Amino acid sequence: MLIVIASGCGPQSQGKIVEGKVNVVTTFYPIYEFAKAIGGEDANVINLLPAGVEPHDWTPRSQDIVNTSKAQLFFYNGAGLEGWVPQFLKGLNRNSKVKAYEVSSGVKLIESDEDEEHQHEGEGHNHLQHVDPHTWVSPKSAMIMAENMLNSYIEADPSHKDAYTSRYLVLKKKLEDLDQQFVNQLKDMPRKEIVVSHEAFGYLARDYGLTQHAIMGLSPDAEPRARDLLNLSRLVKEKGIHYIFFEELVSDRLAKTLASETGAEVLVLNPVEGLTEEQLKRGDDYFSLMRNNLTNLMLALQG
Repeated sequence: MLIVIASGCGPQSQGKIVEGKVNVVTTFYPIYEFAKAIGGEDANVINLLPAGVEPHDWTPRSQDIVNTSKAQLFFYNGAGLEGWVPQFLKGLNRNSKVKAYEVSSGVKLIESDEDEEHQHEGEGHNHLQHVDPHTWVSPKSAMIMAENMLNSYIEADPSHKDAYTSRYLVLKKKLEDLDQQFVNQLKDMPRKEIVVSHEAFGYLARDYGLTQHAIMGLSPDAEPRARDLLNLSRLVKEKGIHYIFFEELVSDRLAKTLASETGAEVLVLNPVEGLTEEQLKRGDDYFSLMRNNLTNLMLALQG
């Protein structure tokens, strides 16, 4: 029996539970891509987040809960990205056999040093909100995430262990090659500092010797204070930074304002949180977007 899922997945997923395969529900794009690559013909992977939607802003609907209850695996990033997951899991059907896995488990997490009042004035303090959740933006972390998914597949469906492992090794090699490209291309760049619209590149910066300065904090809709913008403007001028990075799924207003104030230009640095409809049509994926990031970083970091 096929159960239609109406979660607005668009072209990223078939949106149906399929009998005879391991049904995997993923929370957003990078996890979906890796889960599909490892699962291959033995898995049916359904992505909850629609194309063009920023994952920080999204919450599931009741239909998503109904359908996830019928799957075998539920992959979410964790590290505080999907704040809705605990309630979501509590809401699953009592008879559900789905197993939930936090795929960032094992990644050495980055504690944010952002000002707590700046981000969460008037709110109760939640320490998870001060962990950088953007693990997948570094190929080094992505390798750990992919291995976690492999282990989960094998646990759920041991009879296809060899096929899962074989496909995982192909994905791992692609991630290793991407990692090597980042290492080789960035190590000799004269500049090491990047200015970004949203604090999403901590793992990338840590793993490849860069320093990020963000206009906004871990949440892309947190408004910066005037003094933070002034300090950042001063930094851009003092360091002679030529490019301010923005991302497609978030407003570029503040990045463009800072660029115009400092004589810098704007350039895309994509946190690969999701694909736009245009990127889907073009056939973009995690690897093409990350290679484009590398090209733009090299442009921004040259002398």
